[in-house]
Amino acid sequence: MTLLDKHGVRLAVDDAIATVTLVNAAKRNAQSPAMWRALAEAGSLLPGNVRIVVLRGEGKSFSAGLDRQAFTPEGFDGEPSFLDLARGTDGELDATIAEYQEAFTWWRRNDLVSIAAVQGHAIGAGFQLALACDLRVVAQDVQFAMRETSLGLVPDLTGTHPLVGLVGYARALEICATGRFVYAEEAERIGLANLVVAGDALDAAVADLAAALTAAPRDAVIETKALLAGAAGRTYEEQRRAERAAQARRLRDLAGVGE
Repeated sequence: MTLLDKHGVRLAVDDAIATVTLVNAAKRNAQSPAMWRALAEAGSLLPGNVRIVVLRGEGKSFSAGLDRQAFTPEGFDGEPSFLDLARGTDGELDATIAEYQEAFTWWRRNDLVSIAAVQGHAIGAGFQLALACDLRVVAQDVQFAMRETSLGLVPDLTGTHPLVGLVGYARALEICATGRFVYAEEAERIGLANLVVAGDALDAAVADLAAALTAAPRDAVIETKALLAGAAGRTYEEQRRAERAAQARRLRDLAGVGE
């Protein structure tokens, strides 16, 4: 069932699995503010029974990043150009960037597990969109790169936090500051990719992973995800307490005993 199909974004739902597809293959799924609004809308349209969200891109590239049209004086039709945005007040610019970030924030909700299926280029905003997901399954031809610094900018679409969490501060700084490509073998070795497969096996590998993730009871997965997601911000003792509280909730639920 297709719930959304606009601005280069298609959302389809099949029982507990939703698939968000970037469908602007002619531009290597380059991103625009309209696409970001559609991605944010996709998150708001998910039915309550959805457990897994797969993010993929049509064509040879997952996403080549921000459409360079954004940097022209004309910008996009009906949109302020980035040059116009730069002339706004600090508050206006902050609010606009915050709106853009909404396309990248919902993928890590505790009630979902998101999987990015990444092939070819995942550059800049494309890299950050893949980083927005919980898990990444990549094809052997994948090319990650954070190219914002080469444009005199910084990564601002929520990618810096998960990148540091995955590869550590020093590696993240080196990747971002140099803008170099990270290929499949390194991506898997340093933790960017959960799995590397041949390009023609990408969809099947993601389907297998989605099936495995839906095999366990949903509430147990939700509680486990919340525990893991919050672990870095807790002390060891705080994490122990969080584990006990979560397990108590699960045991009471299984036993049918109220709080």
